[in-house]
Amino acid sequence: MRHNKHHASLGVTREHRESMLSNLAASLITHGRIQTTLTKARALRPFIEKVITKAKHAAVKTEKRDALHLRRLALRDVRDEDAVTLLFNDKVKEFTNRAGGYTRIYKLGPQRLGDAAEMALIEFVKADDTGYKKSKGKRSAKSRKPKAAAAAEAPAAADAPAAPEGETKS
Repeated sequence: MRHNKHHASLGVTREHRESMLSNLAASLITHGRIQTTLTKARALRPFIEKVITKAKHAAVKTEKRDALHLRRLALRDVRDEDAVTLLFNDKVKEFTNRAGGYTRIYKLGPQRLGDAAEMALIEFVKADDTGYKKSKGKRSAKSRKPKAAAAAEAPAAADAPAAPEGETKS
């Protein structure tokens, strides 16, 4: 049975996948944005967000040993000490007011010539970035009419002559 096995396998072994995600996370922390395949970016998002959450929890801990424990847990995942130090000391301040959603993925399209893999750009979201607001969309003129006016038009349409047989409306 495959209970609790949901993750992107990326076509490699478990050890290779963990190493790849660790290296991608270290690059993302160091550079702020990286370009990779869409599949790897989607696999990296939950991985890096859990590490950032550990850094946020460590920033509010009052006891040094608790913060050190969280740092060591992050080092277990992202095996680059410089990147983890940068995240825990500097970059964690960018995420203190965010309740999640620390990364954003942009699709770039099929750009890789070798295998036509769909490329993506993954980056950290700025602290004050609210993202875009979803609009409710413009309602059409037909839907803006009151129900009584729409009901009055319905019988008028029924009285219209029908098209002769053999002809189709275009």
